[in-house]
Amino acid sequence: MTKDFPIDLRSDTVTQPTPTMRKAMAEATVGDDVYGEDRTVNRLEGVVAELLAKESAMFVPSGTMGNLICLLTHCGRGEEVIIGDQAHLFLYERGGSAVLGGIHPHIISTAIDGSLPLSAIREAVRPDDIHCPRTKLLSLENTQAQRGGLPLSLAYLQSLRDLANDLGLALHCDGARLWNAAVATGVEPSVLSSPFDSLSVCLSKGLAAPIGSLVIGTQSFIDEARRLRKLLGGGMRQVGAIAAAGLIAIEEMRTRLTIDHENAQFLAEGLCECGYEITHPVQTNIIFFRQHEEDSLSLKERLAVWEKAGLLVSDFRNRTIRAVTHYGIERKDIDRVITILQKV
Repeated sequence: MTKDFPIDLRSDTVTQPTPTMRKAMAEATVGDDVYGEDRTVNRLEGVVAELLAKESAMFVPSGTMGNLICLLTHCGRGEEVIIGDQAHLFLYERGGSAVLGGIHPHIISTAIDGSLPLSAIREAVRPDDIHCPRTKLLSLENTQAQRGGLPLSLAYLQSLRDLANDLGLALHCDGARLWNAAVATGVEPSVLSSPFDSLSVCLSKGLAAPIGSLVIGTQSFIDEARRLRKLLGGGMRQVGAIAAAGLIAIEEMRTRLTIDHENAQFLAEGLCECGYEITHPVQTNIIFFRQHEEDSLSLKERLAVWEKAGLLVSDFRNRTIRAVTHYGIERKDIDRVITILQKV
């Protein structure tokens, strides 16, 4: 596969749609999705709902909108969501649930393996007291991007479900990379989704679709979510031209995530050989590593040098760097990355 220079490992959001996707988009059957008349969107929603063993699904433009809709559906104004301090929803989604929904976040520390400790969750639940917001929702991320793309174990997910039942909480999953978690753990996506009342899953990261996520849950949940999608400006018309790429992503691109995981392992080995410290176990497609302590350049300066040499990676502050493998990155590209690190 040909691609533009340089090698871009900043994120799996930089993937380009496949030739099959482009063809499907050009030939898609479309209709007005707000009226429920876009057959391509309807098919995509049905396929994903069945894949995750839930009653219904709804196509949205982005994972940020998907997560926001789920929180707004679960929680009313002044109610509370328990969430990890390393969650994408907490760090990088502009505080949308607070700004638009008046939802209060109760933040607890994310463990090194990406989980939220069960004891900390239990302690975070508010007492039945007029001074306190009501705790309504527990939100998790799988895989946990800020912890190196680590997938949550099936045993832990079942423990979460049991705890949520005990505490009377709804359970939401930011599953932007749930597909990576399924491949890494060898567990079907429907098994990983089973403990959750709602999920938001992404098509435009490792699966390489140009746009789109889906919200998944019960039929009554999705019925309410559709009202909120319209409120937020996410009611789209002839959107089958985009959903067609999502169908290809689901049907053809999930199994190839293994290649991204293997390339990430290969890159991690090369980084170790170059003397870099890998900060988290590499189990999926995300690698965090530290800049050499003896490097006289700032991290910003170092990344500028690498960019000039043909490598793009992300600055995660405190001399920490993130690289993400994805569709369009091949083994020969990893070889070239390692060569750049050795020479520059």
